[in-house]
Amino acid sequence: MLKKHCLFCDEIVSIKPNGDYDQYLGCSCSPDGFYNLQRDSYERINAFPYQKKRDLFHIVSAYIRELTDRGEKVVLSVNDLDSIAKSPNIPITIEDKGNRLLQYLYRHTEGPGEPVVIPKLNANYNLTYSPNLQELVYIIDKLINERLLIREGMTYMLTEKGWSQAAAAAGGKRAKPCLVLIGDEEDWRLEWTESLLPKIEQHGYLPSLFTHGKPHNRVKYSLEQIAESKLMIADLTGQSQGVYFAAGYAIGLNIPVIWTVNSRDAENLHVKMEGIALIVWDTAEELARILQTRLS
Repeated sequence: MLKKHCLFCDEIVSIKPNGDYDQYLGCSCSPDGFYNLQRDSYERINAFPYQKKRDLFHIVSAYIRELTDRGEKVVLSVNDLDSIAKSPNIPITIEDKGNRLLQYLYRHTEGPGEPVVIPKLNANYNLTYSPNLQELVYIIDKLINERLLIREGMTYMLTEKGWSQAAAAAGGKRAKPCLVLIGDEEDWRLEWTESLLPKIEQHGYLPSLFTHGKPHNRVKYSLEQIAESKLMIADLTGQSQGVYFAAGYAIGLNIPVIWTVNSRDAENLHVKMEGIALIVWDTAEELARILQTRLS
């Protein structure tokens, strides 16, 4: 298998070509998974000034780590990096960074006192969006002093208090998997990521965004992922046959489907949507407001 340097965690990692993208497998950015980086973006990112790399790369690594740990697919290009760093979802304070570690442990356990092994802390400070190991160690010590966390060597456990705090941040229950299928338009993918996915998360769902369109730009999902979902949002803009098929499959499994379409295609759909409450939208912000009402 091919090897390449991961720009964000500085490891030599196995890669797998996937159309115009490369999948980076099993590095510190995604130890149990992978992320996709547009091949043409690699050299452009690598040419960033040193200070920008120092300020940005650990944030991107943590972003990849958190999303892939939650089961989401990450597809990046050079144009995505600045918006990730400026996102309000990126933790800035020590308290918020500590909560991300509690959330990580919460996702990997079924209750307080259950152990999670985190080896090699110097390869895991992206769990807290920290720029270095020293900050991660400080956060761990702080959580221990606050009686939220117990550490025994490489083993970490949430206390009752830590579990309750993590559960409260997650709304008291685990997020439900949700598939979001859209057409293959780069600008809309970014808009949906920034404007809609956070709104969906607020209603207890863990959304995974996939695009349909040109095969070389598509990250695949499986029928098993559809079957495990509790909700699907199928956007018919661009009229992809794959979106129709996936949504039809979900309906056959009694999974709720919310149908959406941009106004430009609303009058010219290949399939008549009689009896279906189709959401017609003009902007991502408008659609976010409508979806909030529907999900409520």
